[in-house]
Amino acid sequence: MAYNTAILNNVYNYYMTTYSPRSSTRYDTHKKSELRNIYNTIVKLNKEAPLYKLDTSKAAKSFAVGIKEDARELRNVIASLGGLDEEQILNKKASYSSNEDIVSVNYIGEDPENSEVPTYEIEVSSLASGQVNMGTFLPDAKPALTPGTYSFDVMINDLNYEFQYNIREGETNRDIHDRLAKLISNADIGLQADVIEDGKGNSALRLRSSTEGTKNNNSSLFHISDDHTSKQSGSVAYFGLDYMTRPASNAEFILNGERHTSASNRFTIDKLFDVTLKGISPLKGEKTTFGLKTDIESLTENISTLTRGYNNFITNMAAYRDNFAGSQKLLREMNGIINRYHSELDVVGLNLQENGTLEIDKTELQNAALSEYAKEDFSSIKNFANSLVRKMNQISINPMNYVDKTIVAYKNPGKNYPTPYITSAFSGMLFNYYC
Repeated sequence: MAYNTAILNNVYNYYMTTYSPRSSTRYDTHKKSELRNIYNTIVKLNKEAPLYKLDTSKAAKSFAVGIKEDARELRNVIASLGGLDEEQILNKKASYSSNEDIVSVNYIGEDPENSEVPTYEIEVSSLASGQVNMGTFLPDAKPALTPGTYSFDVMINDLNYEFQYNIREGETNRDIHDRLAKLISNADIGLQADVIEDGKGNSALRLRSSTEGTKNNNSSLFHISDDHTSKQSGSVAYFGLDYMTRPASNAEFILNGERHTSASNRFTIDKLFDVTLKGISPLKGEKTTFGLKTDIESLTENISTLTRGYNNFITNMAAYRDNFAGSQKLLREMNGIINRYHSELDVVGLNLQENGTLEIDKTELQNAALSEYAKEDFSSIKNFANSLVRKMNQISINPMNYVDKTIVAYKNPGKNYPTPYITSAFSGMLFNYYC
């Protein structure tokens, strides 16, 4: 059982790092009713599907998983612009910051139609930072430590970790620095290590905490020692691993006249704004203002985001065109959707290009937003976005529809029954491609 769990973990980790480097969103979670509808759709799909012989090449497996992930990404982009409700789509309120180099913000509140969202002023005095230890700079020569097995202990997040490593005959200080940097960073304990050079042929090991801010007013987030370690000691003092050059510190800022501190550079304000501090205010008393953009500015920004997401999807699909006929089929289907709304898109300044992407005419877009017919004009864009969501859901349910395959046999009409064939084939690609 433990072996099977390890295999599943490896497959999941491979899938997430290869196909989903982006973090998940709240639109990747589902209610029980939504999962039930997906299940029923898959059952019906499999019941009607003939028996296929699939292309099992490595490239084909990558293509199947890739188009599903690209569809999920576009769906989430659209969902982030006001949700998936047909009435609320593209209604997201956009936020602004008067100085993005100091503070960036994202509005996370509910629809403020019936309540006024305040404007905030912030002056940043300092940013939250993590602890940094800088080791001793040593020449690229044989270390002054006898060969053997050494170890040291790292105390971080109230947990103690022991690292063991060997110093071999013929190794240099730089060799050991490189090896220790990989050993510590790959341990994934909240500590990052890298090798720094001084330009004179000397190198040192730099250790940085992944987290920021102080914990219980303690500026030390990690501690390194080999006083009570299980193997040979002496390497901590020799490499200078315990020398703290920068203690952890909290962010300090003045928000609407009141002083605040934060252990992180990212936090929320009044459940309205997700705020990220990026820099320190250059002059004392100089404030950065942030709040909500006007409805027209929000709408035009949402359409720009929708266009970028759509263009990314089309570009990714076009990259498969020379090797997979299924991508040609999908591009034709997308072209059919956009042709249905071609005239409405032109009215608001979204011009269809020869490669299938959209280009925004900002002047026409702004004029359309100010027009007395804006409500009618932009309702068509919402219909376009809803059509894209339905198409992305269809692709996510059955990406195998676009994979090269040969029909082996049709099911007996009127006497067919549900089978897990299609779903199992796609799931199996994740395992086969990893193994």
